[in-house]
Amino acid sequence: MELFKNLLYEYKKGMRDLSLHTCPKTELPKYINLLNRFDTKYLLVPVTKDKFNIFFGNQNCLNILKKFSNKELNKISPYEDFILGIMLGYSRDEQYKRILGKI
Repeated sequence: MELFKNLLYEYKKGMRDLSLHTCPKTELPKYINLLNRFDTKYLLVPVTKDKFNIFFGNQNCLNILKKFSNKELNKISPYEDFILGIMLGYSRDEQYKRILGKI
């Protein structure tokens, strides 16, 4: 929960546009309650029957995610992977290298 709270803090302070946190299905309600309490938009994506990815942050980023070709992150296109990495605030240089290695 501490990592999640830190990601939420960084989003609220404008340090990142989008965050991703994976949690067990059983713990999902407490994360959702916290997001709602801080009036933060989010998108839930099942990973397995017991785990969820919680994307939260800027509504435009969440709208872009909804347009991705696939909800399974290991099946998105190299370009979608690049966009996601940039939105999550990963190193731009690493993202450039990553996409060049995939296309």
